[in-house]
Amino acid sequence: MIRLLPLLCILLLPACDGQSVARSEFMGRLSQLCGKAYEGTIVSTDPQDDDWRAERIIMHVRDCNDDEIRIPLYVGEDASRTWILHDEGGRLALRHDHRHEDGTPDAITMYGGAATDDGNSGSRQNFPADEATKEIFDREGIPESKQNIWAIEVRPVSNLFAYEMARPGRYFRIEFDTSTPVDPPAAAD
Repeated sequence: MIRLLPLLCILLLPACDGQSVARSEFMGRLSQLCGKAYEGTIVSTDPQDDDWRAERIIMHVRDCNDDEIRIPLYVGEDASRTWILHDEGGRLALRHDHRHEDGTPDAITMYGGAATDDGNSGSRQNFPADEATKEIFDREGIPESKQNIWAIEVRPVSNLFAYEMARPGRYFRIEFDTSTPVDPPAAAD
């Protein structure tokens, strides 16, 4: 059915645009991972990420509904991060929810942005930092992060889920093998 969606939009629903089709296909691919956890490997080479390379990294596509998908990320024992994909004003958005051990929000939390029309497809969505995120980064003294573009890829044929962040002078990418689910860690909340 996912493969028929673009054709249906062309033939039956003139209001469908390419971004809507790509978003629907992307969310369909992501939804197929719901309830499962996967181990990841950092494939970028920045020495700044060496601490993470020393830890077991697991993502758990845990909470899925029609409006939102939540993906907690575990770096060793650290369960402070959750990726949230949801609708913001008719666009797919990625938010990063960072929490302290007691569950209170970190000073740098809920940052991200909405998908753009540039370079997005049914297998990859790009999320440049939005204005609210830029304000957070200015407030917290990390203005270089205002140029961040996050991306998520879901490629079932390649058994790949990938998360990346890029900006001038910085590149981070982690890949998860979706052919081999692992036991999900205990929920942090």
